Amino acid sequence: MNIFRRCWCRAFQGAFRLAIPLLPYRRPEQLGDVAELPVRLARRGCGRVLVVTSPSVARMPGTRRLLDALTQEGIGWTLYDRTVPNPTTATVEEALELYLRETCQGIIGIGGGSSLDCAKAVGVRAALPHKPLSKLGGVLKVRRPLPPLAAVPTTAGTGSETTIAAVITDAKTRDKYAVSDFPLIPDYAVLDPEMTLSLPPHLTASTGMDALTHAVEAFIGRSTTPDTREDALAAVGLIFANLERAYQNGSDLGARRALLTASFRAGCAFTKSYVGYVHAVAHSLGGAYNVAHGYANAVILPVVLRAYGSAVYPRLARLAQAAGLAGPGADSRTAALAFLDGLDGLKARCGIGNAIPELRPEDIPELARHADREANPLYPVPVLMDAGELEKIYRRLL
Repeated sequence: MNIFRRCWCRAFQGAFRLAIPLLPYRRPEQLGDVAELPVRLARRGCGRVLVVTSPSVARMPGTRRLLDALTQEGIGWTLYDRTVPNPTTATVEEALELYLRETCQGIIGIGGGSSLDCAKAVGVRAALPHKPLSKLGGVLKVRRPLPPLAAVPTTAGTGSETTIAAVITDAKTRDKYAVSDFPLIPDYAVLDPEMTLSLPPHLTASTGMDALTHAVEAFIGRSTTPDTREDALAAVGLIFANLERAYQNGSDLGARRALLTASFRAGCAFTKSYVGYVHAVAHSLGGAYNVAHGYANAVILPVVLRAYGSAVYPRLARLAQAAGLAGPGADSRTAALAFLDGLDGLKARCGIGNAIPELRPEDIPELARHADREANPLYPVPVLMDAGELEKIYRRLL
């Protein structure tokens, strides 16, 4: 990256870092059981809510338990169960039409990041009915309160239950819009481990690695705060201690609850401190090939960390200590390499590979340009890279 663009990126990131204490960040109210949610919504005056989810999650016993609890509380509900992975603008508009037709007053998203992001985007469109999502991609463009919004994650990875962001794919161009503004933070985050019991091992692994990526990128970036560092370190420790347990035994409620907590705390960390090139590359792959975001992050994370080199060794050393991979007396290089080795080992034990099979070499220049546009100047990465340098990352994924 040339010196002028480098200076512009760092100046932009520096200004944003100075603004962090002045911005209206908040944490959703945490609930531990779906049965606790209807009372909160009733207090907010919700007589009918739109429930946004996928076909498979709609059939889960936990979803039925929530719908029954809504009915018992006297709250009507309308079910939209056509959310797909990497939700599109067409999906959002279809759900919005149902929300408006049924005169709903609140929204509940149940599922992984796709369903939660779709629910958030429906809220954005309900608040801004005359503005398409294509005009809202970027930061601080919503600036309007959303209807009451609850997030019920069925995976422990995306952190969408606590973040300011929703990522939606354009149904025509396949570009991804990351809509980021404070009104998108859900009012309630329901961390009910029973909602994650049906998650198969491969999704348990990839979503857990997604949460790990959030924590790591937030921690090694240049816009951390004391609370985001604390959240990120806690999340890393919980994931290294519990991901393999949940992968091996999906009915381990203790491990499931710990991973939900880790995802929530990692979400709190990256909401303030942002992510980095791992996410920019993963978003481009999801848009081009529909690669699952968590899996893409898991494959890309060690590649990007090694590309950063010694610039991130001190931060990786602290992560190694949090993960129980190095003692406090280890030098930063030794501890950092222990973290990278531990990351590789965790991936392997959870059945995650080292390549993206869908990636085509001829697509790499355009994918790298897309990642460059997303990440620079916004993401406060430890080492800046332009499209040409990012191409090397993609080639290591072949």
